Amino acid sequence: MRLDHLSYAAGPDGLVGTAERLGRVLGRDFTDGGVHPRFGTRNMILPLADNTYLEVVEALDHPASDKAPFGQAVKARSALGGGWLGWVVAVKDISNVEERLGRAAAIGSRHRPDGTELRWRQIGVNGLISDPQLPFFIEWESPAELHPSAGADGTFSLACLEIAGDPQRVSEWLGETVEAPLEDIKVEWVAPHGTPGVIAVQVQTPTGLVRL
Repeated sequence: MRLDHLSYAAGPDGLVGTAERLGRVLGRDFTDGGVHPRFGTRNMILPLADNTYLEVVEALDHPASDKAPFGQAVKARSALGGGWLGWVVAVKDISNVEERLGRAAAIGSRHRPDGTELRWRQIGVNGLISDPQLPFFIEWESPAELHPSAGADGTFSLACLEIAGDPQRVSEWLGETVEAPLEDIKVEWVAPHGTPGVIAVQVQTPTGLVRL
């Protein structure tokens, strides 16, 4: 179990505008990730060190975004002005999570602009919707060289997550201590004054630490 990526829902300026705004702050451009046809969403990504990445995601005007939990989550966060949607944990065998949560994982796929298809299975988005401090889980079916973090130059890395929530609650959700997927990343837990969830992300860049 490890931290895989963080999702940021597009704001009023749309997917491209939001990605460009964040990219200017970081000093690095996001790239077009493609469309998630099953979820009615599309994304832009920024590869980071340690097999992690950031994604900016937008709900499309498509029936899938109203039916799929991920599309619903993105649409709801964007309707509030956009911002951090949540964090995602990669597992080697998602069947263990399926058994623990008592339901089946959803099949996910994304076609990159070059035509390459990425495939994975994910579960737990409904948990994130009801309690945004909780991550959802992903098992990649595509080979490691196609992981969205591929191509990272190592000078951009996650340094810290700021999460409003209760680490004990998150540990119960994970089925193991919350430190397990976050062992190399500092986490600052703050008591939620309102909705829990990811408040901010600190990224180490060649020019210093940047807080988004």
